[in-house]
Amino acid sequence: MGESSRATDQRIDRVNDARHFLVVSHTGRPAALEATSQVCAQLLAAGAVPVIAAEQWDDVHAAVPSLNGRTRRFEHTREEHIELVIVLGGDGTILRAAELTRDHPVPLLGVNLGHVGFLAESERDDLGYTVARALARDYTVEERMTLSVRAKVGDEVVYESWALNEATVEKAERERMLEVVVEVDRRPLSSFGCDGIVMSTPTGSTAYSFSAGGPIVWPSVEALLLVPLSAHALFARPIVVGPESSLAVEILQRTEASAVIWCDGRRMFDLPPGSRVIVRRSPVPVRLARLHQAPFTDRLVNKFQLPVSGWRGPVGRD
Repeated sequence: MGESSRATDQRIDRVNDARHFLVVSHTGRPAALEATSQVCAQLLAAGAVPVIAAEQWDDVHAAVPSLNGRTRRFEHTREEHIELVIVLGGDGTILRAAELTRDHPVPLLGVNLGHVGFLAESERDDLGYTVARALARDYTVEERMTLSVRAKVGDEVVYESWALNEATVEKAERERMLEVVVEVDRRPLSSFGCDGIVMSTPTGSTAYSFSAGGPIVWPSVEALLLVPLSAHALFARPIVVGPESSLAVEILQRTEASAVIWCDGRRMFDLPPGSRVIVRRSPVPVRLARLHQAPFTDRLVNKFQLPVSGWRGPVGRD
């Protein structure tokens, strides 16, 4: 073996022995690129290796030339070598990070650069502190249940995916309704016309499901939610079922509207006529890194800016 080959192998070994952090950001925002530069600089100063996904590689390195030659491509890094994903953006960016690491779930640590940022753990002002906690491995990991999504026509599976927040069957044409039958545990529950059906996890109960009038479910509760969208029916209320139940939506043959399925608002598939969409709990969770042990109630109040003035708190034991 030549000296140059030996040196290359030794360099690769040193890189593989280093700690790797995948950095995922909303590169369309200048604030996210600035935060990416700060995070990568802090990781490099600690001897860690920042890892960047291919879809963000050019944007990041064009905006931060000093990173050239000092980061690794996600596609060239074994996923088991990545100990944490640092996500810079809103909930949509966190959902993208969950997509990237779906085959080998590593904890996601979100820094909110968006509006609500319900899945994020910290805010932009705390960025340096957040990275320091990540480098010190000073965080806990919380598992969030996800959905397994399957669409069938007859016995043929035409689409399979997953979702952290929700899977939504929606009409594709504004002027027409979907005619559906809703099913729970392989038994029919009700049929009606509607704009769509949201099937959600507790994590997604503060997202599309909430906007559609569904209940907020604490993430410690294992459950599946079904929320109709603009249903034309007397019995079309949101329902909550246990984690071992299955939900299904059959698009009736008489439906004149075309339909689509969205998973987390990111992955879309056109549903053929007569499709049946089945949603169950997935065995693969998403793992979120947590820096704070605040109650979920406090997160709701802070993120939705709920009025709590006048609350005096408990006196003694309730």
